[in-house]
Amino acid sequence: MRKVQLLENFTKIYGDGGEIRCFFAPGRVNLIGEHTDYNGGHVFPCALTIGTYGAIRKREDSRLRFYSMNFEKMGVLESDLSQLESAKEAEWSDYPKGVVWAFAKKGCPIPTGFDFFVYGNIPAGSGLSSSASLEVLTGLMLKELYGFDQFSMSDIAQIGQYSENNFNGMNCGIMDQFASAMGKKDHAIFLDTATLQYTYAPVKLDHAKIVITNSKVKHSLVDSKYNERRKQCEEALKDLQKVAEISHIQTLGELDRETFAKHEMAIKDPVCRMRARHAVCENQRTIEAVQALKAGKLEEFGKLMNASHISLRDEYQVSCPEIDILVNLAWETPGVLGSRITGGGFGGCTVSIVEDDAVDMYQSMAGESYEKQVGHGAEFYVVDIGDGAYAL
Repeated sequence: MRKVQLLENFTKIYGDGGEIRCFFAPGRVNLIGEHTDYNGGHVFPCALTIGTYGAIRKREDSRLRFYSMNFEKMGVLESDLSQLESAKEAEWSDYPKGVVWAFAKKGCPIPTGFDFFVYGNIPAGSGLSSSASLEVLTGLMLKELYGFDQFSMSDIAQIGQYSENNFNGMNCGIMDQFASAMGKKDHAIFLDTATLQYTYAPVKLDHAKIVITNSKVKHSLVDSKYNERRKQCEEALKDLQKVAEISHIQTLGELDRETFAKHEMAIKDPVCRMRARHAVCENQRTIEAVQALKAGKLEEFGKLMNASHISLRDEYQVSCPEIDILVNLAWETPGVLGSRITGGGFGGCTVSIVEDDAVDMYQSMAGESYEKQVGHGAEFYVVDIGDGAYAL
């Protein structure tokens, strides 16, 4: 959506007058490194060119007004700076409201109300981080609108995570918000989530494309078993910390495969043991995958993506039948170098690396077979890697 369209739509809802500021924050896809971000491991996401567009204008009172073109039937949702509590009837506006709440918790209360307008072109429930995109968008808006120059874009990502954890009740890691805030065109971010140290890695896919396939199975992570998985990893960590040799560890991401294999039986619950095994091995896979990509070994990168999916399916158990069908169809298609579930799981999308001359065949063959097996179609997006959040 262009800036002029945003402004036109904003004034249709809220009227003319005052300074209207416009912004964009992208969604993300994670190439590899799933469910490692809250376990102190590495992730490898990139920002997309789809995301959330927003316009905002200060008010002179304390009213907060929210409108989304994606939920037109809801109309304008209203709140107030004195009413910053999560509420079921607030619907989608709980996400930006949570960021307002988080700014106050960080010592920067928002001094005035505002009129807030958004439009997102990330497919709902796809697992491409529409909620993180909305949080980062709101954070950047508030930073710019109220002159909170002390906050970097990394800080904005952390505020978004803090609000989702503590206001929305979703115990997500930092990856989604960090990718939306810190993305760089044609690069993925190799992020150590324990330290927030990161490097940009060029994604040079000579003769290949990133293809995202939407299973059209929607998930709501707040209502899913995502938080349960996090608790299971925390239990596994507590058991491992009782082992004298590794009692110093603070996260599962500090362990390599060999050290984990040596001590994994210290984890009493076999389910927690499986979850921890995934977290440790996925972290190692991510490190290896980035090395492979930098060395131009795209086929090796693809094999590590495949191994990631198997672990997410069998050890972490966050896949679903529809996603497994899509991944199997990708694996059966000549020219698909690697394919895996991406995002929190329980539905959503797969991400695949597909050779240029196989893209059309993959979409045609996988699309037709998926619809026959599942009863509804999938959606395919050949995506470009874009920049992080910015003012329009």
